[in-house]
Amino acid sequence: MNALIVIDVQNDFCPNGALAVEGGHEIVALINVRMNQYNTVIMTQDWHPRMHMSFADNHNVEPYSVIEVDYGAQVLWPRHCVEGSEGAEFHPLLDSRRADAIIRKGFRKEIDSYSAFFENDKKTPTGLEGYLRGRRIDSVDFVGLATDFCVSWSAIDAAKLGFHARVLLPLTRAIDLDGSLEKAINDMKQAGVEIVND
Repeated sequence: MNALIVIDVQNDFCPNGALAVEGGHEIVALINVRMNQYNTVIMTQDWHPRMHMSFADNHNVEPYSVIEVDYGAQVLWPRHCVEGSEGAEFHPLLDSRRADAIIRKGFRKEIDSYSAFFENDKKTPTGLEGYLRGRRIDSVDFVGLATDFCVSWSAIDAAKLGFHARVLLPLTRAIDLDGSLEKAINDMKQAGVEIVND
């Protein structure tokens, strides 16, 4: 069985949001149409406490600085998707009623979470794997924001866990921070993720 996983289509990642991805709003209507092709739709939601360690202003440094933490390099982001805020809500035109499950991630203040499957330590699970296996889903398609961070990390983890993983590239948008999009696509391909360009 196949499922569509919609990654972080939230106000703060769309135009005028705190961490806007260029063209992020352009994929919303396309995703709504695509959801009709799946029996199972899962959505993820970035959901950070105010004092989250990934917020640059909590370290008094410029956004996009990089620090070393226990699990490796950590980009420090503009404050975004604070739990319960308007910025953390799904884009108002996204048909979130179609979600069979919503996975919230990044709610532990001491660790960031890009992947829909694991926190950034690559070992603390979100529960998504168990949900998919319980539904007998073995193939997952990814859409959403941003291609080069949360989408790619999720797809790579899905492939590592033995799911057939595809990224529907036209239904994603990227931050492309210092060449991160090209790197993400290469990393996904090396991990066995299928990149769908149409």
